[in-house]
Order: sequence, then structure tokens, then C-alpha cells
Amino acid sequence: MIIRAEGLDQGYGGDVVVHGFEGEFHTGQVVSVLGPNGAGKSTLIRTLAGLTEPMSGEVYVDDVPLGDISLGDRAKIISYVPQSYSYMPYTTVLDTVLAGRSPYMGWEPKEDDLEIVQESLERMAVLEYTERFINELSGGQRQRVFIARALAQRPRFFMFDEPTSSLDLRYQLETMKVMSDIVHGSDSGLIIAVHDLNLALHYSDFVYLMRDGKLTYSGAPEEVITPEVIEEVYAVKSIMADTEEGRFILPFQSKGGELRSDFGHTYRK
Repeated sequence: MIIRAEGLDQGYGGDVVVHGFEGEFHTGQVVSVLGPNGAGKSTLIRTLAGLTEPMSGEVYVDDVPLGDISLGDRAKIISYVPQSYSYMPYTTVLDTVLAGRSPYMGWEPKEDDLEIVQESLERMAVLEYTERFINELSGGQRQRVFIARALAQRPRFFMFDEPTSSLDLRYQLETMKVMSDIVHGSDSGLIIAVHDLNLALHYSDFVYLMRDGKLTYSGAPEEVITPEVIEEVYAVKSIMADTEEGRFILPFQSKGGELRSDFGHTYRK
């Protein structure tokens, strides 16, 4: 299956945030969307997920416009995980993840629904919290529960908007490893907006790099995530280090710019 964006413009209140994005996303691949703050990553992900109508252009699923696909069928194709969720307090973790099965079940879950939910809880290491209320968990634990709900949905495409931002180092790595295994083992796809360039470098099959709402670079991660490109797009100097565990990008200095405190003082970067 392929999701394709053609001439995608998107924005808010008449202001264009994403300009003319063109790209393809294939099942069997982890595709990372990279870029500085304000580059349009989150807006692009939400538009690809069908949560907002594009200002112009079109999103296609295997040559069918996304808007022509019913919400029920769309839920079987796409599962979206935002940076943070609005959630109902005093809802259990089990019920939260079980909601991922709603496109497939009636009023009562079947045995295979419960098995899929348990497997999803186990994969995200939150099975022990099954009977806990979602509001009793830490931010990182909640995020793992919401990813488990996406896994239970069994979509063709996962669309994640910086899902590792609230996770500690261990669970950032484990989440990316789990998702990579799922994508490459079940012919699903992952489209993920991520800030950590090393996670993108090690777990992506393809990357899109955005700046100021425009697609700036695309290609294999080792071709795009380079010191030269990082300096151009992020205004940060870095080096590439080759180790026994692979290649890592090491940023060490920003190029000028200013940060201002709330009291009006200026701090040079």
C-alpha cells in the first residue's frame, strides 16, 4: 500500500504552514519526517492522517483520495498518535487500549480482540498497568499506552507525531525497535515526526527533511543526515562518528542566533 501526497498545502487561519509537499510513503518502511521547530512536521502528519483537510493538493491511498474513504475504513488503514493526548480520567489502561479495536468489534470484544490488546500491552511494557486509571500514570507511561492502542488497531500505516518526546532514553530506543520490527515484519508502514536525528539515522528507511514548511531534502537517512545538511537546515555544527555500533551524528555548536529570557536579557548561543 502507498500513501501519496501531491502538491499539499496546509495551514491555519489562511496562513500556509506546509507548502507544496510531494512525497510517497510505502508499507514495509519506517519514514521519518525531520526538521526544526516550526518546519511543518506535525501539520504534515495530521494532514496525511486525514485529521485536517488540505488547503490545496491531495492525499491518496493507492490512488484513491483519502477524503473518499469512509471513516470506518480509514481507521483500519491509519492509526495516529499525537505528541500529547486529551484523555478521560478514570478510564483504565485496558479500556484505553481496547478502544483501538473499535473499527473491528461490536458492542462486546471478542476473544481475538482481547488477545490483540494483551499482545499490544506486552509489546509496550505496560501490561502491569492494565487495571490502573490512565490519569494515574506518568507522561511517559501514558504515551506507551497510547502507542499500545495504536498497535491494537492493526492499521496499515502508523502515523506518529514525536511519540518519543516524553519517553526516557530506554523507552525511546525500545519503542523505535518495536515499531521497526512491526513494520518490517507485518508489511505495515510508519510515518514518524521525530527530533532525534540519531533515532532517525538508525531506524529509518527513508527521510523527508523540512524547513519553513517546505521539503528541503529527501532520501536514505545516511544521504540526508550529514553534517553539511544539518548545518544548513538547523544552523548547528556537527560531526559524524563511526563506532562499532554504527554511525552517530554529534552536534557540538550552534551558529549564532539569540535567545531572550522573559526579563529581556539576550543570551547568545
